[in-house]
Amino acid sequence: MNYHYPIDETWTKEEVIQVVQFFTLIEQAYEKKVERDVLLAAYRAFKQIVPSKSEEKKLFKAFEQSSGYSSYQVVKQARTTEKPFLSIRKEEKLR
Repeated sequence: MNYHYPIDETWTKEEVIQVVQFFTLIEQAYEKKVERDVLLAAYRAFKQIVPSKSEEKKLFKAFEQSSGYSSYQVVKQARTTEKPFLSIRKEEKLR
């Protein structure tokens, strides 16, 4: 699917790639399934680029408006589960 990825013009090419990879994993969590450890590693890389919680919330909101997928819910589930794979159903998004 084609979604608008929230990108900051001040990021390097490598940073843009890491952020897009993170949001791609969020998509995969909704559309298929994603490895929990891979997602958490991508989130840690994302946080190296976007350490500010307020900036994170802004980017998550922009991505959710574009795609309908909640990054917050995926990261929250990844942190609280021990399952090796995540698969988010649309009903879970509404909680």
